[in-house]
Amino acid sequence: MQHHEEWARTVHAVLTTPYPYAAQHVSAGPDDVDVTPSRLHPAFHGSFDWHSSVHMHWSALTLLPLVADPAPLRALLEERLTPAHVATEVAYLRAHPWFERPYGWAWAAALAVAADLPDLLEVVAELTEAWLPTLATPNRSGEHANLAFALSLLHACLPDAGLVEETARRLYLADRDAPVRWEPGPSDFLSPTLSEAELMRRVLPAEDFEPWLAAFLPDLEPLLAVAEVRDPTDGKGAHLLGLGLSRAWQLRSLAPFLPTEVVRAADAQVALATEHIAGGSFMSTHWLVSFALLAEGVSPGADTLRG
Repeated sequence: MQHHEEWARTVHAVLTTPYPYAAQHVSAGPDDVDVTPSRLHPAFHGSFDWHSSVHMHWSALTLLPLVADPAPLRALLEERLTPAHVATEVAYLRAHPWFERPYGWAWAAALAVAADLPDLLEVVAELTEAWLPTLATPNRSGEHANLAFALSLLHACLPDAGLVEETARRLYLADRDAPVRWEPGPSDFLSPTLSEAELMRRVLPAEDFEPWLAAFLPDLEPLLAVAEVRDPTDGKGAHLLGLGLSRAWQLRSLAPFLPTEVVRAADAQVALATEHIAGGSFMSTHWLVSFALLAEGVSPGADTLRG
């Protein structure tokens, strides 16, 4: 489809845009202050920050079979995802076990599955297994720290998702009456409520999930309203464009358990972001393609969306 061609050009353009770049590097001393993106992250530079670069690489892989001329994306992937470059990224994650936790880890797992990068998947699994038992409560924000969104991707991508399932049950199973009228915050790109529901859809058998969802989400209506985006050139304000796409993805994945008219509301959520995915400012284009692909039903890892 035509928009896939536009999205492919956008992915290539942002991944080859070196600056601005938010390194998120914690310096260990005066000799550790060189944050040149391509030096720190030879695979995952460009696209503003490490996690966006990772999931835009995933987008590039996803778009390869969907475009007429995949050669530019293929060449970029071959240039970036070399064994040496990936080894550097793996070593960096091991040396900085808090880096990009948990959002970047989740997308790294998705990319590792899509690109067959076992070393990258292994380090994400190691970090996840060490971290999840330390959590007494979940992060319920609408941004990168949201735990439920990360657990959904990790559940779909890790070879052994047992600890993910155990953690989801431990932290979310008793939840009731989600405060949906508090959403969205001014910089949310995720719905905390829908992210949690989408995770529990994966974790619970249908006969247990249905009553859990009814108790957790008795009032869905506030989540169907389209967010107001006043400044899409502001990085945080542009997050609300992605909120529409992630809500659409999650509503569609929950379709077997929701009224048909509710699922139709996903179309309006997608419409909020459409003109910005390939034609917006860099604060939008550096990441929105990935969430647009999710909204279309592309699912990271082995899981497939229903409905």
